[in-house]
Amino acid sequence: MTMAETTKFIPPQKLDTAVLFLVFSRLGTTEQVFEAIRKAQPPRLYIASDGARNNADGEAEKVDAVRNFILSNIDWKCEVKTLLREENLGCKKAVSGAIDWFFENEEMGIILEDDCLPSQSFFWYCEELLDKYKDDTRVMHITGITYAPKNENVENHSYHFARVGGIWGWASWRRAWKLYEPDMESYPQAVKEGLFKDLFIGEPKMLKHYEKCFRRAYGNVRTWDYQWTYTKLINSSLNIMPAKNLIRNIGHGTAEATHTTTDNDRYSTMKLHELTFPLIHPQFIAIDREFNDQNFRYSTHVPLATKIKRRLRCWFSPKRFKRLIKKQ
Repeated sequence: MTMAETTKFIPPQKLDTAVLFLVFSRLGTTEQVFEAIRKAQPPRLYIASDGARNNADGEAEKVDAVRNFILSNIDWKCEVKTLLREENLGCKKAVSGAIDWFFENEEMGIILEDDCLPSQSFFWYCEELLDKYKDDTRVMHITGITYAPKNENVENHSYHFARVGGIWGWASWRRAWKLYEPDMESYPQAVKEGLFKDLFIGEPKMLKHYEKCFRRAYGNVRTWDYQWTYTKLINSSLNIMPAKNLIRNIGHGTAEATHTTTDNDRYSTMKLHELTFPLIHPQFIAIDREFNDQNFRYSTHVPLATKIKRRLRCWFSPKRFKRLIKKQ
């Protein structure tokens, strides 16, 4: 059986997995992602929304518009649960708290944010692998995104094992999420014991990248995802990545974006693919080094043009001008 790209996906069976939909104030992207969820028709839909910020003019109306749109367009038979906050908790507590809530109610499930547009096979890919690896504690994360270009290994199986997996459309288990460290409490001890050096033997660039990320994040992070990556790494977990990309981030460059405010064509124009079923499983449950390295290089590579733009934004930012004026 080959894993040919298809233009129309035919589900192998009715979806039986719950979905957590994380939304805020972006109606345009929310509509697109919700339409994909609506087509998949999950039997249980969890909707979590942070409250509007007090100092953001017009944001409360946008938040309400997103909530009203979703709740008025659920036209398939499903159990709906909501976590609609009145106050603004911020990205870190709102998202991690919503995932806590989700896994308090579900043993396993799929998680989508309002700017992560999935292909249809993404849902069934997650469902099959959630069931297959539910008791394998080595596996903590299933992602729908892959950055690696097509290579000779792609047609051999439907997915690969990697050291790290993205959070733009993913799935996991209660058993894995319960290990989550929101404040990276064990980080000082991990550094003291040289844990990352042991994890990344023979991978100096990856070691340097994650040491830098965690050093910056510890004690300062205002989001939730660095801690999840950290949690998975310190537990020596495996991450599942599809052989072909199943997620496109459509939030880059939007005014309401939290962490993707720049228009990055690499991610916003990534092609969506469909997998064929049943999935073709790898022979070995081990990291595919070639695939892992390709994805790391692509996801961390910053094109020269982007570097120049970032430097210019830094040099000509209002904050920098204020600092220069104060010095004079």
